[in-house]
Amino acid sequence: MAETAATREALQSIPALLARNAAVWGGLPAFREKEFGIWQGWTWAETLDEVRNLAMGFLTQGIERGDHVAIIGRNRPALYWSMVAAQMCGAVPVPLYQDAVAEEMAYVLDHCGARFVVCGDQEQVDKVIEVQSQVKGIHHIAYLDRRGMRKYDHARMNALADIIAEGKAAHHRVGAELDRRVAELDFDSTCVMLYTSGTTGRPKGVVLSNRNIIETSKNSSAFDRLGRNEEVLAYLPMAWVGDFIFSIGQAFWAGFTVNCPENATTMMTDLREIGPTYFFAPPRVFEGQLTNVMIRMEDAGALKKRMFDHFMAVARRVGPAILDGKPVSGGDRLRYWLGNLLVYGPLKNTLGFSRVRVGYTAGEAIGPEIFDFYRSLGINLKQLYGQTEASVFITQQPDGEVRSDTVGVPSPGVEVKIADSGEVFYRSPGTFVEYYKNPESTASTKDAEGWVATGDAGFFEEGTGHLRIIDRAKDVGKMADGRLFAPKYIENKLKFYPNILEAVVFGAGREMCTAFINIDLTAVGNWAERNNIAYASYQELAGHPKVYEMIQSHVEEVNRSVADDPMLSGCQVHRFLILHKELDADDGELTRTRKVRRNIIAEKFADLIDALYGGKDRIYTETEVTYEDGRKGKIKATLELRDARVAPGQHRMAAE
Repeated sequence: MAETAATREALQSIPALLARNAAVWGGLPAFREKEFGIWQGWTWAETLDEVRNLAMGFLTQGIERGDHVAIIGRNRPALYWSMVAAQMCGAVPVPLYQDAVAEEMAYVLDHCGARFVVCGDQEQVDKVIEVQSQVKGIHHIAYLDRRGMRKYDHARMNALADIIAEGKAAHHRVGAELDRRVAELDFDSTCVMLYTSGTTGRPKGVVLSNRNIIETSKNSSAFDRLGRNEEVLAYLPMAWVGDFIFSIGQAFWAGFTVNCPENATTMMTDLREIGPTYFFAPPRVFEGQLTNVMIRMEDAGALKKRMFDHFMAVARRVGPAILDGKPVSGGDRLRYWLGNLLVYGPLKNTLGFSRVRVGYTAGEAIGPEIFDFYRSLGINLKQLYGQTEASVFITQQPDGEVRSDTVGVPSPGVEVKIADSGEVFYRSPGTFVEYYKNPESTASTKDAEGWVATGDAGFFEEGTGHLRIIDRAKDVGKMADGRLFAPKYIENKLKFYPNILEAVVFGAGREMCTAFINIDLTAVGNWAERNNIAYASYQELAGHPKVYEMIQSHVEEVNRSVADDPMLSGCQVHRFLILHKELDADDGELTRTRKVRRNIIAEKFADLIDALYGGKDRIYTETEVTYEDGRKGKIKATLELRDARVAPGQHRMAAE
């Protein structure tokens, strides 16, 4: 849509973008939601009506300018609308992770001083009620799903549908006040507050303005030519900055359609039904899909398996070049075309990726083998590098310049520099305003000139100008002999194998590297069935001698690969063990976005690390775990510790 400078000047808030979309694309789809197996849709005009009525309903409940409105639940249009309705009222939406336990929610609700809470269902309401003795400021609770709510005390609680109805009925009384508040919004008004994942400590509230979100959405949409015909699937946590940018920022800027799946278990089916054109997933989603593909192929007949292996070899060799428009021989193009007919096309359709025009992964580094697998199928998967504090985008990969070992060039409007220490710094229109109630952390992260310290170590490649991220700056270190230690590099290589769900590598200041391994219960369980191996639990399967042999072969294969990198050859894994439990966010070992909390793991499993470096073959350990109902318990195990062969490599000392 052609826009004048005056029009663009007026688009300084998310509610302003919504009004623009309703006026220009009123009859086009804005949101869809699948419920009870049926997709229901809302146009932009209908979305504006819903949001406005909800905002007027909030006003009848006494919402004030500057209030914080917590939103908890799975991806649903009404919860996205709650965020925009809160903005219309001059309030600040604060989405929370729906799988967070009550104690984690209590910290965020108390820290932001939430007066209003919008819950998706009874489960979330129960968590809020549980912590109300600790969190004194909550004035009102609203809920979307009525199921199970009939006998609750409704003195300070309402169904969201009733609030919408009340707002609609009160439009003569509160409509003018709502118009005044919407008119007050500008680029510097707070758009949203999102909490960091808390990898190293308590989560911090990142305050993002309308300028941050809208300018970033505008620039990133232009970079990938995103338009109103895109379809996205909103399935990632609403509390995560990526979901906010894709499902609110870019969606409202470009005017495309946001589709909400029925629930987590139907996500893959819903993905296939929608066939998104623009798709984002963290590496764990792509890893999980690849694991499922490999499991199915192991169960396939011999002919089908041979055909898959043959054409995937062709795809790995020429697929990325064809995708990037690079020269490929006629014979290879014919082989690839045939492979697409027989293998790649049906596989992409099964995965729900048949229509993907632009795909992104971020949040954690993705294993190069996994990344190359998807690109070889003809899926335009790219990496981006970002942070909550940047409104996501710091670097992106331009079409035709996509590689697995870089994260691209600075996004439009973003400046990036590398400090003498190797740490990456950036500044951009997306740079956050502040950490809420935390001026010390704000000052230590963002300097007076707007440069933000990412905490990541990296460097720009000569010639290409692409950024390469080595690891978290605090995690990059040196071995005892001075060689470079970068654990994430090794962990990603290990996680390429479908049998390995998670890996944690140790070695800073040590003479050798060691590793904890989590097996993937689905993949290894399938393998165990095919090999007639009986097991009754994760712990029993993880300790099976044949599982150890399989994992050892993966570790040694990674070692051979790492040996070829002169800078990182010292990071080969000399000893490893398979953990007796899966690393879990509820136990504090992972963040809610499934990032490894290294310090906590090192402290919690200090006895296992000491055993690995002490040369022991076996160790007895007891570990506290959290059950689904919140109860604590202990699991006991005697773990085997194994040596892995290391490969000779060219050693290069880390730069002093």
